[in-house]
Amino acid sequence: MKTYSVGVIAGDGIGPEVIAAAIPILDAAATRHHFNLSWECLPYSADHYLKTKETLPEDAFRHLRDDVDAIFLGALGDPRVPGNEHARDILLGLRFRLDLYVNFRPVKLLNPDLTPLRLPQPPIDFVIFRENTEGQYLGRGRTSGDEHIAEEVNTGKGVARIIRAAFAWAQAHGRTRVTMSDKSNAIPAHRIWQDTFKEIAGDYRGIEAEHRYVDALALELVRSPERFQVIVTNNLYGDILSDLGAGLVGGLGLAPSANLHPGRPGLFEPVHGSAPALVGKGIANPMAAVLTGALMFEQLGQEDAANEVEHAVRATLQAGMRTQDLGGKATTADVAAKLLTLLG
Repeated sequence: MKTYSVGVIAGDGIGPEVIAAAIPILDAAATRHHFNLSWECLPYSADHYLKTKETLPEDAFRHLRDDVDAIFLGALGDPRVPGNEHARDILLGLRFRLDLYVNFRPVKLLNPDLTPLRLPQPPIDFVIFRENTEGQYLGRGRTSGDEHIAEEVNTGKGVARIIRAAFAWAQAHGRTRVTMSDKSNAIPAHRIWQDTFKEIAGDYRGIEAEHRYVDALALELVRSPERFQVIVTNNLYGDILSDLGAGLVGGLGLAPSANLHPGRPGLFEPVHGSAPALVGKGIANPMAAVLTGALMFEQLGQEDAANEVEHAVRATLQAGMRTQDLGGKATTADVAAKLLTLLG
């Protein structure tokens, strides 16, 4: 059977808890679909940083770049490291140094009672393509007195490749509309998004190309989320809009994400943070980590396994097996056991 090598960084807070819950479930799905996962657990975390002052050493980076098929990350962030040095070096370091320019965030309503929107519930199912290596997240800027300046970087190459990735995904998955979001009416630099979007849209004649300013898009996502299929935007707006999207379908406990560059190992992480207040209580929702594993399966070419994992999550939600963030009383272990029963 095919074996995929997966580097695991469980990270901080609830990261180790949700990763430990997800791995047996993903192993069970892999076995059902006749492939194997070889998990390699790496120590990089706040604990490791506080003991060694090491974030992600060069040999570990090269190993993740050259020797694994995917990277599975729990969460990063610890109040004992107030500057988040380790998180920045590990997460942003991998994103930037591996040039994982696609941050892919699906937003899908898996059970109708999870949305806070009024009845009847709309069929919410869209994806966000967030540019992942430019924008304000590069950390460029300066401080002079009481003036604090953050620079936003948009290059022709960076904007073009994320827009093209969004159209290509839409075409491959039968989607008929791509929405680009910027704030070009207030930020002149965003004209590059307008011009590039119009140019690339011409190569995809069967797909409707539309534009929304980011404030208007946020409003429409709440009013009419069912009309959106694929959204492409910059790093900052994609970060914000994807959390809004998660709120429409049940919260961050159900929000997976993938950081991708075709031909390179992807970095897969649930969107939720390390949630220090929940550590050790056994109530963290493992579903986002499990759904992140489904995204990993899809990128590894195991679409049937990915679909079965999603179906198992749907069935678990339908059965009422939910952690506190979803209004239930189940523990992390309860939810994991139910999913394992469905996939075992």
